[in-house]
Amino acid sequence: MEQLTREKEYLFWLSGLPSMGAVAMRRLWDRYHSFEKIYNIEGKELAGLGLLGDRAREEFDRNKNSLEKSREEYEKMKEKGIEFVTFLEEGYPGRLQPLHGSPLGLFVKGRLPDEHRPAVAIVGARDCSHYGREMAEYLSGALAQAGVQVVSGMALGIDGAGHRGALKAGEDTYAVLGCGVDICYPRSHFSMYLEISERGGVISEQNPGKAPAARNFPMRNRIISGLSDVVVVVEAREKSGSLITVDCGLEQGREIFAVPGRVMDPLSQGCNQLIRQGAGIVTSPEDILEVFRIHMEKKLILDEKIENGLAKNEKMVYSCLDLQPKFIDRVVEESGLSLGECLTLLLELELKGRIIQTASHYYAKKL
Repeated sequence: MEQLTREKEYLFWLSGLPSMGAVAMRRLWDRYHSFEKIYNIEGKELAGLGLLGDRAREEFDRNKNSLEKSREEYEKMKEKGIEFVTFLEEGYPGRLQPLHGSPLGLFVKGRLPDEHRPAVAIVGARDCSHYGREMAEYLSGALAQAGVQVVSGMALGIDGAGHRGALKAGEDTYAVLGCGVDICYPRSHFSMYLEISERGGVISEQNPGKAPAARNFPMRNRIISGLSDVVVVVEAREKSGSLITVDCGLEQGREIFAVPGRVMDPLSQGCNQLIRQGAGIVTSPEDILEVFRIHMEKKLILDEKIENGLAKNEKMVYSCLDLQPKFIDRVVEESGLSLGECLTLLLELELKGRIIQTASHYYAKKL
């Protein structure tokens, strides 16, 4: 146990070097099988063996005198309730162990996904539509209720909606960050961040205190897909960052699914392209659950059940709406009611939580 603690301390120091990535650290480990031994070797020797580049070698030697400071940071991290789980321990995710380029250590606030339960990654556009947000929340809520763990990146848009659906269902969800787990990014998701930490876990390969950086996000995507059995893309543009997660998932042998969208909608181009290339089509949670051979015991509330609790004119207005926001003039035209009646009924439906006003006088159903 003492030896493991020492190895974790040295790996913690090594992972704090900016130019030291997972692949480089793995090469070093494969050669020496001890991070303490690696620390005690001169950088020029490692460079001579082709294990480090010039920049990494200089950084390696320059930071040798920061070991004690690193140990202090390691202890402070534990006091904050952050766990450092390495590939040397049984608690390291089995889904990640065999993957090329997998992180040698993960920082966790909360806990890691359960190895014995299915897991799905729900990813997509940050600037998503109301339809995409509702679909992500609906799918994740239904899957979570069926016992599937939801993994995503806590970003704005689809990622956040995926976590929110699982949390609303009272279930666990897991966020993989492109910064330290002690940093909430984006800040607007702070309450979600706290709830995920308590209900599931916040995970990162970046050392605590590491600020968000653009280059970290593509790297964290391989962890999102790696911790999951299935990757679901809800909305994505033709050149979307979400497609990096798909590429990682394909390399890792994961199942890929996509929610189809309107042909002319730029936010659907990535998903529709994936479907053309052979990805599974998601039209309901059962499409995913079939992969896990799980059958939902309960369906989520359908429009018909919702309408049973509405007055006659409310039903009429509600039936004119769908998940794509609709302008008030269209609702008046389709319902046959006056503008004043429609506005009153729409307000009542909004107060009951049945619909949402996405922009001024644009209304859509809530799942």
